[in-house]
Amino acid sequence: MDQTAKQILIVGAGQGGTHLLRTFHTLPNFEVIAITDIRPEAPGFALAKDWGIPTGDDYLLWLQTTFVDIIFEATGQEEVYRHLEQVKPEGTLLVPGSIANLLMSLIAMKEQLIGRLKRQETELQAMINSTHDAMIAVDEQGRISLFNRSAERLIQLKAEDVLNQPVSQVVPNSRLDIVLHTGIPELNQEQQLTDDARIVTNRVPILTDDGKIIGAVAVFRDISDILELAEEITDLKEIQSLLKAIIHSTEDAISIVDEQGLGMMINPAYTRLTGMKEEDVLGKPADVDISEGQSMHMQVLKTKHPVRGVRMKVGPYGKEVVVNVAPIMVGDQLRGSVGIIHDMTEMKQLTDELAHAKQMLRTLQAKYTFQDMIAESEGMKLAVEQALNVASTPATVLLRGESGTGKELFAHAIHHASPRRNQQFVRVNCAAIAENLLESELFGYEEGAFTGAKKGGKKGYFEEAHSGTIFLDEIGELPMGVQVKLLRILQEKEIIRVGGTEPIPIDVRVIAATHANLEKMIQEQRFREDLYYRLNVIPIMIPPLRLRKQEFPMLIQHILRKLNLEYRRMVQEIDPDALQFLLDYDWPGNVRELENILGRAMISMHVQERMIQLHHLPPLGHTPKVISNSVGVEELEPLHCHLEQMERNYIRQALQACDGNKTKAAALLQISVRNLYYKIQRYGL
Repeated sequence: MDQTAKQILIVGAGQGGTHLLRTFHTLPNFEVIAITDIRPEAPGFALAKDWGIPTGDDYLLWLQTTFVDIIFEATGQEEVYRHLEQVKPEGTLLVPGSIANLLMSLIAMKEQLIGRLKRQETELQAMINSTHDAMIAVDEQGRISLFNRSAERLIQLKAEDVLNQPVSQVVPNSRLDIVLHTGIPELNQEQQLTDDARIVTNRVPILTDDGKIIGAVAVFRDISDILELAEEITDLKEIQSLLKAIIHSTEDAISIVDEQGLGMMINPAYTRLTGMKEEDVLGKPADVDISEGQSMHMQVLKTKHPVRGVRMKVGPYGKEVVVNVAPIMVGDQLRGSVGIIHDMTEMKQLTDELAHAKQMLRTLQAKYTFQDMIAESEGMKLAVEQALNVASTPATVLLRGESGTGKELFAHAIHHASPRRNQQFVRVNCAAIAENLLESELFGYEEGAFTGAKKGGKKGYFEEAHSGTIFLDEIGELPMGVQVKLLRILQEKEIIRVGGTEPIPIDVRVIAATHANLEKMIQEQRFREDLYYRLNVIPIMIPPLRLRKQEFPMLIQHILRKLNLEYRRMVQEIDPDALQFLLDYDWPGNVRELENILGRAMISMHVQERMIQLHHLPPLGHTPKVISNSVGVEELEPLHCHLEQMERNYIRQALQACDGNKTKAAALLQISVRNLYYKIQRYGL
């Protein structure tokens, strides 16, 4: 055992604990002495046994017998974390799994940065070694720090033999030691390097931002290379012909102008793109082909700097293009410029299609996961466990529970955890679609199926959900005729559009939900018994809020975070008396009603308030206002007057909370904008 290594105990051998084990097993200066879990089948145990790391179900065994530097709590259970805080020895650091994950993320980021720097260093070294120019660099002590392959070839020394050696001893005529001492650059200097080689060199100091000299570098080339190159270019006409053949064969549109900005050459791709021929361009000014924008040829001829990615329109039809233009330099003489022109039409079309596809994907994908659920009660834990188990299967699921319990959230989470997570998630509220439209909306229709049918027909929700999941909310509201067709889909895995005759095969995972008593509806002959058994393959009962009272603190915090984002508030907690007030209520509207009550309470608060007090909460079903016996009958207002006053005040509060934005206020009040305008005018707000 390494006495200098930090001793680590991991509590929890699930995915988080396994990740911790894998990470710290490979890190120096850390030693995992054991990993524990109450589950003998925990995945981390197999990995620990492969590496010879002890395992067990009781972390106290190691805390009582071995000194532990760090304990990582990876179970995610609050009671385990609190117990570890009580029993850990003094001097032992207890780290929750969330902090450990953050540390591992930082370590991974560090490794990525180191890897990136190494890749960049490798790439830079490859570039330096691939250049034809020889390079020698020295540090501030005059020792050689860079010696590329071209330098090896010219000086006939190996880099491994000269690195870290004084340059004045290895290459005495390099003059780098002089440049390092004086800080004065020596540019375009000719020098006899060896008996057989004469070079042209630039020597410059390497300076920091504050002007301190930290080294020097020399770049040089054998003049004989230039002479050899000049000898190779003997037939300019042949080279010009070759260049012209290359330009004419490429699919990129090319335009070349001379130093005066007059057209010299275009290729066939240019004519196809712009519609302009040689007689329209050659010998004409560079801007002759521009219908919108400025000539980049003229800008490059003026600045001698290339330009890239400039958008403009060219030709008589205003073709939208992107151009890259670069100067043509012969030695230090500007001889013209060359432009490459790319058609934007197809690129723009593809971009629009991609954006549309992404938008469609965003609207079809599930929004919630099991991580969004709060499950501390036994009933909720059982429902989540059942949903997790069935998510990976293609089985039909029937979600049952009272209105407002979160059946749609379960449907989203099941889809997100299934193999179909990257496919469509289509939600259908069967109660929200008119009965005469329901069949065509669900199953689609053929052209001419009925008056007003679209040309070419239309896909239904089941076809839209092909390869994905369809969520049929309020399944108990389906008419009997539609129930028959739904039963066929579940049995045959195919649909027939309204007005059609050919069956269309589909692959859809069905999740249904209802708050209705389907068994009673079967007895009343309002729901088909055979469809019931097809849907009820995996029934999941979602408990009502009144049976989840122990979850109220966490549930309220979750809702407050959501409402803070919607209302731009910073409410952080709820007073214990207010919490008890909520706990004493039975919540017939379940989580949806709780969200509504907390939203109304938040609206009644001042912007700077951070805690919901009892007086912020509106009356609930169990606390009706009582008319005092001291009030005479003649003093009571008519009921409608009292209700109007309450409505006026509540609308005023909603408008204030939304900074006067009537669309947001209408959404908050769950009424139409038109209705809100009517009430504002009626009450003189």
